[in-house]
Amino acid sequence: MSTLIDAPPAVRLTGITKRYPGVVANSDINLSVRRATVHALVGENGAGKSTLMKTLFGLHQPDEGTIEIDGQARTFASPADAIAAGIGMVHQHFMLADNLTVWENVVLGAEPTSSGRLDGARARRDIEAIAQRYGLGVDPRALVEELGVGARQRVEIIKVLYRGARILILDEPTAVLVPQEVDELFGNLADLKAEGLTIIFISHKLDEVRAIADEITVIRRGTTVGTADPRQVTNRQLAEMMVGSALPVPELRESTVTDREVLRLRGVRVAGVGRDVLSDIDLSIRAGEVVGIAGVEGNGQAELVDAIMGLEPVADGAVELAGRDVTRLSTLRRREAGVGFIPEDRHRQGLLLEATLWENRCLGFQTRRPAARGMFLDRAAARADTRRIVEQFDVRTPGIDVLAAALSGGNQQKLIVGREMSGDPALLIASHPTRGVDVGAQAAIWDQLRNARAAGLAVLLISADLEELIGMSDTLRVILRGRIGPPLDPRTVTPESLGVAMTGGHEAGGPDLPDTAGTDRPEQPGQAGVVGSADRVAESDLGTAGGSLSARKVTE
Repeated sequence: MSTLIDAPPAVRLTGITKRYPGVVANSDINLSVRRATVHALVGENGAGKSTLMKTLFGLHQPDEGTIEIDGQARTFASPADAIAAGIGMVHQHFMLADNLTVWENVVLGAEPTSSGRLDGARARRDIEAIAQRYGLGVDPRALVEELGVGARQRVEIIKVLYRGARILILDEPTAVLVPQEVDELFGNLADLKAEGLTIIFISHKLDEVRAIADEITVIRRGTTVGTADPRQVTNRQLAEMMVGSALPVPELRESTVTDREVLRLRGVRVAGVGRDVLSDIDLSIRAGEVVGIAGVEGNGQAELVDAIMGLEPVADGAVELAGRDVTRLSTLRRREAGVGFIPEDRHRQGLLLEATLWENRCLGFQTRRPAARGMFLDRAAARADTRRIVEQFDVRTPGIDVLAAALSGGNQQKLIVGREMSGDPALLIASHPTRGVDVGAQAAIWDQLRNARAAGLAVLLISADLEELIGMSDTLRVILRGRIGPPLDPRTVTPESLGVAMTGGHEAGGPDLPDTAGTDRPEQPGQAGVVGSADRVAESDLGTAGGSLSARKVTE
């Protein structure tokens, strides 16, 4: 033990500065990570966390500063150099080839051979052993393009473990894991730490950071603010260090629900391979109402969203928008009829990363103003409206001509939210709208949803957090095995009981949920008391659109 204490830090970054045209992403950052510890790195979106970790992983070189690994100065010209030094990185956004299988993705660049030929059988055995040991269940033979977001995240983690890294960089690793996997991951991180491995843990979930980390370093606007002891700091204190303000609260106040029905699903059925993925779905959302959907991965949330958007064919039943049957309309026609869509996976479904911000503003609006004037693209109007979105939604960017890939994940999300809430939509499908964003961006998105709700927007909300679902919904529904349960009142539902319903626990003698719906939500001045520093009760991946659900109980 004394040898470990006396040893130099596993990672020491000194004076790291990284500049891009018009932006200083990192400025004189200092970070020291002790061996065999979990060191959390937190900060708002755009604070420079990912840039710093990409520097450590050799994806780019710093303009100034030094990197030391186990006391030795190192220079990484590429990720291969970092991997050779025992560093592995699990990226927040997946680095996978969709047209390859799981095992092919895992061994890519580190292929095992036998007699000069690729030994696929050995690779699959090794991957199955890693998956079993760490509770990261995936089929090595499955095509990545067929996997949901949760399974893709597990593949990324297996890639790092397969290469035997001694220093692990985990960028938002729990964002898409189900509850058991989060618990198992945390247990495995403790085991890895006990074996001498060092983990750098990046997360927006402050309660998770405090639960798993030995130390927490906060970055704000590209520079280090300080290091905190997770046993002596609260979520609110961390939030104030990150963004200079208190932890935001998801809550609705006075009721804005009207009698005007915007969305109606009547007996919707979606067929799957060998069984129905959605059965007899009846759902109604009225103007001024937020309906939250809670469920565990694979229970039909993604198919529900796809059926409403026209991305999945409906075998039976009808989808009606403002009294009009749109069941057979294309996705474009549904969007033109007033459907906005915030997808869970912003990279796969929400953005063209190699296009500019103003070009991304046009996506889904290519037949409507301000993106189009008749048959032609209206560049001037699109650019002007992009500037409005950047200002109104606080998208931090040097300009609208930068590529979407240059923005942090949270700023990409704010751009999507701004785009989808433009043009006065009648219905907004918000699938994991605050996934991977910091507390400041969360507050901004919640404010925009509240304002749009008050103006008569109907919202279908699938959230990353049960607190968000309970706090931001007028009515809650649980989806289980492709069926939607009765309406629930968020004023009487607890995260614990909702988590039980999501897993079907009430069917086996678990606690029953209240069956009263919050059809007219009265003013709730005490609503802020339902959240705060919290413990996770349950967390669930939401399937192919990406994201997780987490339930927390109040501890403050």
